[in-house]
Amino acid sequence: MNLQISNRRQFLIRLAGTLLATALLIVLIRQAGWTEILAALKKISFANMLFAIGLIVASRLFVIGRWYILLRSGGVKISFADTTALTFTGLFSANFLPTTIGGDVVRLAGAMQMGFDRAVCLASIAADRLVGMLGMIFTLPYGLFMAWTTLGRGAAQSLALSAFFSRLANFLKRTLQTFSLWFKKPFALLASLLCTWGHMLCTFGALYILIQGLGSHVSFWMIAGLWSVSYFVTLVPISINGYGVQELSLTFLFSNIGGLTPAVSLTVAVLMRVLYMTASLPGAIYMPGILAALDTDRVIENKNGE
Repeated sequence: MNLQISNRRQFLIRLAGTLLATALLIVLIRQAGWTEILAALKKISFANMLFAIGLIVASRLFVIGRWYILLRSGGVKISFADTTALTFTGLFSANFLPTTIGGDVVRLAGAMQMGFDRAVCLASIAADRLVGMLGMIFTLPYGLFMAWTTLGRGAAQSLALSAFFSRLANFLKRTLQTFSLWFKKPFALLASLLCTWGHMLCTFGALYILIQGLGSHVSFWMIAGLWSVSYFVTLVPISINGYGVQELSLTFLFSNIGGLTPAVSLTVAVLMRVLYMTASLPGAIYMPGILAALDTDRVIENKNGE
């Protein structure tokens, strides 16, 4: 009962955070001006938009490859096609389930439905997330440095505390616990990290293309650093799947540090959200069967508990 109350409270907090962030985002859009935002959107050519979508899809393939490597090296005999189906389903479900963890639950349910070992699959999902965080840590210092030099010491320290240091102890603890299975397989860890860097390269490239298409310019490395700061800020569990928080943080960072106008920064932030959601649409094909299996498992558990 206490666990249910706690989970409900966490969901309500995240829902309230999502609504607040969305409200602030709407205010920001009104301040930037619909006319300026629409004018910025019209600057992006079809070719640039197509290129950006292609890069986001490629980034998804790197994410699939990362989890596939971790699963196979952990002894799970899963095919790349099945890994693709599970990953896209998780990405799609994360669009509306509470936090991105909801997508992980769907991935785990799908893997169990396929008959794979629950413990190893759960560990691989945790490792998949941690490797993703580890990759972003490599570009985070540059983003914090730019914040330090542009916003001043106080603001940069606030960003660092909220985006990174508050999660560092938990990150190190979970890393040691989760990677126990893969410490004996360093090549698999390295390969999964390379997939993370490939995913990051495609994501930063898509941002670069969008910004260039809007008639503005930010260096590739600044994009990498600022996106990493936003990534860690979005990990703070105050909204559902980072809705509103990601857009607000990206708009703030690119307008105050990257030198973009608020209209362009906001347009880029919203476009990235749209591209990510678009790239997750293949998961809609596989999701009904996996969710049905998850519901069936819950029914069986309830009957066994009676």
